[in-house]
Amino acid sequence: MARTRERGWPPAPDALPYPVVDNHTHLDSIGHVLGPDDEVPSVDRLIAEAAAVGVTRMVQVGCDVPAVRWTDALVRDRPELLGAIAIHPNEAPLHAGVRERGPDGLEATVRDHHAMPLDDAISLVADLARGNDRIRAIGETGLDLFRTGDAGRAAQRDSFRAHVALAKELGLALQIHDRDAHAEVLEVLLADGAPERTVFHCYSGDAEMARTCVEQGWYLSFAGPVTFRPNDGLRDALREVPLSQVLVETDAPYLTPHPFRGRPNAPYLVPVTMATIAAVKDVSLEDACRGVAATSEDVYGTW
Repeated sequence: MARTRERGWPPAPDALPYPVVDNHTHLDSIGHVLGPDDEVPSVDRLIAEAAAVGVTRMVQVGCDVPAVRWTDALVRDRPELLGAIAIHPNEAPLHAGVRERGPDGLEATVRDHHAMPLDDAISLVADLARGNDRIRAIGETGLDLFRTGDAGRAAQRDSFRAHVALAKELGLALQIHDRDAHAEVLEVLLADGAPERTVFHCYSGDAEMARTCVEQGWYLSFAGPVTFRPNDGLRDALREVPLSQVLVETDAPYLTPHPFRGRPNAPYLVPVTMATIAAVKDVSLEDACRGVAATSEDVYGTW
């Protein structure tokens, strides 16, 4: 008999021995992965459930025009949250008027906000970041060669470079999206000069790339995939990174850690990934949490 996959929210894990930061989450998108009859949890509930297991602070990431505006408003009055805003690599071609089927085989989904020209969308990001000291990062930005085809790559690269320049101008951290584009992302960062605090969100490279990032002083953020059984190469990469350059994230509501793949993700599941980080780094869970918490403040400042 075929095994029935469980649905719905995973159970809460044991609380961490020391509080940590989920440095990349999309609270605005939680409802996108739920069924039509599922209740969408409020932001207050998501924050409270995370705090109950030791995830006391988060970086909320808005990376399309509606989410950028939503994030700017949200983080102003919630002390648990800081913000990161940008135009996502897969959004950039749509703002530039590109309409194509990507390498993933999917047609582009065009929405009303894509009528805004790309330069104007990036200017919006810049204006909001300048006007809100709770916005501490530009991101996620970068390159995505999985979803963007040949016609959109120039716009994607131009957008990435503009965001890199903006992060440096404002003295903010940079959160990078890198999907099937390791060499191309490194090329841009090395040619243009990366911001002082550069984070590879949901790091997906190998150990050799991790060594390059460590040498450059960049930070690597690990999400649910580091817990997946086939991902020995990703765990090898983690072994190359000192805790002073390791961050943890959910990328919620996506990338739910093992053994809950296929179920919704939220910041309260960070402890599952933290347990793997501690095991791979061969340190106690408390020491791993203290290290990641300190690194988070090095990158984003105090909440």
